[in-house]
Amino acid sequence: MQLLRTPEDRFLNLPGFPFAPYYLEALPEYERIRVHYVDEGPAAADVVWLCLHGQPTWSYLYRIMIPVFTAAG
Repeated sequence: MQLLRTPEDRFLNLPGFPFAPYYLEALPEYERIRVHYVDEGPAAADVVWLCLHGQPTWSYLYRIMIPVFTAAG
């Protein structure tokens, strides 16, 4: 299977998306695939929100919600 990866510079300075990129790469049987995720807020938070998206959207969809969640603790 051919995998395509968007160059990192395409995600620089996105309006309203100041979040640091994190990647999960240690996926058994999917060695060439890298999964991006956003991790904001305190590591010891009482509540964790998992926001999943499908095609054709991506985490930019949640740029308005993430600050609201982190402000709530």
